[in-house]
Amino acid sequence: MSQYTEEEQIALFKDWWQRNGKPLLVGAVLALALVFGWQTWQKQQTNQAQHLSTLYQQLLETAFNQAEANLAEVAKLTKSLEDLKPNHAYTQYAHLIVARLAVDEDRLDDAAAALRKVVDKPANTTLAELAQQRLARVLAAQDQAEQALKLLEGKGVAAFQSARNELRGDILLQLGREQEARAAYVQAKETLSENAPSSVLTLKLDNLAQKDA
Repeated sequence: MSQYTEEEQIALFKDWWQRNGKPLLVGAVLALALVFGWQTWQKQQTNQAQHLSTLYQQLLETAFNQAEANLAEVAKLTKSLEDLKPNHAYTQYAHLIVARLAVDEDRLDDAAAALRKVVDKPANTTLAELAQQRLARVLAAQDQAEQALKLLEGKGVAAFQSARNELRGDILLQLGREQEARAAYVQAKETLSENAPSSVLTLKLDNLAQKDA
């Protein structure tokens, strides 16, 4: 038998509720809000990722799977990606494609502008390396070789080190700094992967050797 009467039990419950019931209720509501909020966020992220992927696939088809790239449509799709998530890898790869198409049409200023969007805030190290090397090449073509060299300072990504060194050699040669260019080509050959062809680098080194002869 309970030591409390029914009235006393009700009074005790009311007292407990005043002290604990409201916080527990608020906590439960917050917990539900967090659960539903997390589920909604996950769904939004999934939908966004799917949308980004779809836009990027459309851009690839527009740029490369036709007899001639539809530049206006490529620009429109890139803008849609940028509006959705400007620093996403898909968006930045789209900028690389825009830059490539611009170079094909000798619009080097447009190419540089597209590449800088990636260089300034790359989504990952691979994109950083690709954008830096391509921007350096564009700057060199615009007679801004010294600025191009600054972009190539440091080691960069190991997998792209040979290409980075070779590009440095090309730009140094453009500046007439043949000894430094030779050193860069040698470094490029030394960092070349085992199965990669070295004939181009060998030819560049041979050409420099002939100048010294």
